[in-house]
Amino acid sequence: MLCAALVVSVLCGIALGAARVGFADAIRLIGAGFSGGWIDAAELSTYQIVWEVRLPRVLLAVVVGAGLSTVGVASQALVRNALADPYVLGVSSGASVGATAVIVFGAFAVLGIYALSIAAFLGALAATVIVYLAARSPLGITPLRLVLTGTAMAYGFSAVTTVLVFLAPRGDAARSALFWLLGSLGGVTWHSLPVAAAAVVLGIGYLMLSARQLNGLAMGDETASTLGIDPARLRRRLFVVSAAVTGCLVAVSGAVGFVGLMVPHLVRMLVGADHRRVLAIAPLAGGVLVVWVDLLARTLVAPQELPLGVITAAVGVPVFVWLMRRRGYVFGGN
Repeated sequence: MLCAALVVSVLCGIALGAARVGFADAIRLIGAGFSGGWIDAAELSTYQIVWEVRLPRVLLAVVVGAGLSTVGVASQALVRNALADPYVLGVSSGASVGATAVIVFGAFAVLGIYALSIAAFLGALAATVIVYLAARSPLGITPLRLVLTGTAMAYGFSAVTTVLVFLAPRGDAARSALFWLLGSLGGVTWHSLPVAAAAVVLGIGYLMLSARQLNGLAMGDETASTLGIDPARLRRRLFVVSAAVTGCLVAVSGAVGFVGLMVPHLVRMLVGADHRRVLAIAPLAGGVLVVWVDLLARTLVAPQELPLGVITAAVGVPVFVWLMRRRGYVFGGN
């Protein structure tokens, strides 16, 4: 059902918008784009909307939703905290520093159109290294140290980002930086898709192979050890995978909040806590969610766009209140 919902969502994301395109026309034009077929000259503008603008944007929305949802599952197992999400490690805050420097002051201008993505990824990489070195101890990386270090570093990087925005020489630059910080898929091209998609596919593949180990880790380090799992070693691997995938996604979409926090809980409510099931369902659910969030973001106040984070917060807050009020569902067993 989710696979069918994802296909329908992708078609709706391509066909609907400020310029409406019929579903049959959208499918035909996508086929022409993949096969190199001919189109009428009168359809050139519609073809460009479908092939150059909407299709890569919708596909990236699927990738971002799938990646954030999957990393959210891994992050909650990594730190054994029901409030964990892909940004708990401070990766997004580090990426925000790099991206804001590009938007506000034109840093890395020699990289052209890739400056924003590369700067954001370098910021995420720097944040990952700093958090890892600060959280490491002779006993390895413990959940509490990781959460506290990631949270503290996130505040530090957020302060740097705020200073950069405050010092922006142009008001429109500050507005653009704020828009990116809340998440956006505007300006996405086909060049934005391959690296993010590869990172998400590899990340999901690794986590699926580690599903049984994640089940053991979620029950505590002592229980995991009795099952033959090395908690410290597994936690290091999860940290690297989660940070790498999150960094790649933040570099192309900004910080899209609530997806990695909300979707894992909704999926567990449907299929239980077994990570083999959760990791099979979460990417599909996350992809469907972000496609519709992006569609709402670009149509609610068209021709202007809303940041994705505004829509995810508007949806996520009521959902979480409902989950907390719902009997039969518990956060972290409490």
